[in-house]
Amino acid sequence: MLGGMSDIVEIDPEDKKIITLARSARARNGVAEGAAVRDETGRTYVAGTVALESLRLSALQTAVAMAVASGAKSLEAAAVVTEAGEPAEADLAAVRDLGGAGTPVLLAGPDGALRLSVGAR
Repeated sequence: MLGGMSDIVEIDPEDKKIITLARSARARNGVAEGAAVRDETGRTYVAGTVALESLRLSALQTAVAMAVASGAKSLEAAAVVTEAGEPAEADLAAVRDLGGAGTPVLLAGPDGALRLSVGAR
């Protein structure tokens, strides 16, 4: 977990990239959340919230599903850009299912600032 808002946090360039991609997906699609995941080969999958009458998925669940559908075997990291204060349990479970319990989930605000980093416990 990150410290207070005044703490300076160094973000790995690859993690910064997935936060930027997630932020772009959120803005481009005009959805509540944007997410991106990086698989074991370094490929990224970017998604926004899916809100159909018959199908509802968070952005992170959608990004994980895209990775699985594309043949990813594991995840290195996940990022979600949202107004929410913490990742939903269903999001953590999806990341954990593919990446394992230690996979970092980065939570950033709409401005792209990292607010929280947790393992997919």
